[in-house]
Amino acid sequence: MAPRRWSLPLVQKTRTAGYDGRGVALLRTPEDLERKLLRGPCVAEEWVPLRAEVAVIAARNARDEVAVFPPVEMDFHPEANLVEMLLCPARLSPFEAAEAEALAERVIRTFDVCGLLAVEMFLTQEGRLLVNEVAPRPHNSGHHTIEAAHTSQFQQHLRAITNLPLGDTALRSPAAMLNVLGAPEHRGPAHYIGVEDLLAEPGVYLHLYGKPTTAPFRKMGHITVTASTLEAVLQKAARMREVVRVVSQG
Repeated sequence: MAPRRWSLPLVQKTRTAGYDGRGVALLRTPEDLERKLLRGPCVAEEWVPLRAEVAVIAARNARDEVAVFPPVEMDFHPEANLVEMLLCPARLSPFEAAEAEALAERVIRTFDVCGLLAVEMFLTQEGRLLVNEVAPRPHNSGHHTIEAAHTSQFQQHLRAITNLPLGDTALRSPAAMLNVLGAPEHRGPAHYIGVEDLLAEPGVYLHLYGKPTTAPFRKMGHITVTASTLEAVLQKAARMREVVRVVSQG
């Protein structure tokens, strides 16, 4: 097949070693080709105008039973190109949510995965769902399930790989998940600011990953926020977003 010529903007991705926003460059202008172009073997993808980015975590066992968690809506950090906050349930129409769940089920069966598969999707402005990437493991887009779902993604993974009946994926409550990222310009031994203030809030849960050193936009943990309504979750998450910071000590 002859190579296709695309106009800007486009998305460049390294073929290997990409994670947490690394290995991805959005090239909008000719100047970006000088400043942001990644080196080494890469792929280039056409830029797709989006309405939202969503993810669905699917689980499958050896009996070919499949269960999917409700879709989550992902909000990305504009600089780091990684998830800053996710919201569950996603603000989709019932039809769109059902389509996303059906697509995730189709993908996990097509790939013949036993265990978990996180399926990240683009929802285009025309209402189409496009698979962006997949991850065959517990995933950042499912961390809220620890507190907010009847079965956590980690419990579900164990059920799936041991061929046990899959658990109930329904939500206990609406939730948001905030990634705790290393502050820009800070690199070195990690120091956490605001932890006590956050832990004083009802319906807020802090998970730290035990990483001894911080770096700009490094994932150091996450916060799950729960409430009785999606509106209340959004209000509480907006407050919590500013409470905890990770800086370098000394």
